[in-house]
Amino acid sequence: MTTITSITTEDRTEWLALWNGYLSFYESELDEEITAATFERLVDSHSGIHGALARDENGAAVGIVHWLTHPATWTTADYCYLEDLFVAPDVRGGGVGRALIAHVRGWAEQHGSAKVYWLTAESNTTARGLYDHVASRSGMIHYQIGLD
Repeated sequence: MTTITSITTEDRTEWLALWNGYLSFYESELDEEITAATFERLVDSHSGIHGALARDENGAAVGIVHWLTHPATWTTADYCYLEDLFVAPDVRGGGVGRALIAHVRGWAEQHGSAKVYWLTAESNTTARGLYDHVASRSGMIHYQIGLD
């Protein structure tokens, strides 16, 4: 059975292992300063960024999810953006990702969001198999301009 709880300061070591796994999956690296700031925002209830940790029946951390809300022009309610979702490779396919998405959906419903949305890599076929069952594809194509 998977248990989902808000990320706390005591979860830093376990969160960091999953965060690093997430970054590795997307072949990305971040400065330690950004990782530290991200964790601090996740545990600060006033930052606007939220996070949850999934634990297995033995209490081991096996997944993370991060989300935030923002105003929208097509509704008077906020949209909820599920920014990061990662499940440890050895437990994928066991319902952890589904539980984390359901957690965010429940939170978004309780807080009056109009929708939950997220992005993933086209090549992320395993996750897309789950996403196709729990959500509908928008048909939109993502573009971005880096402002480094």
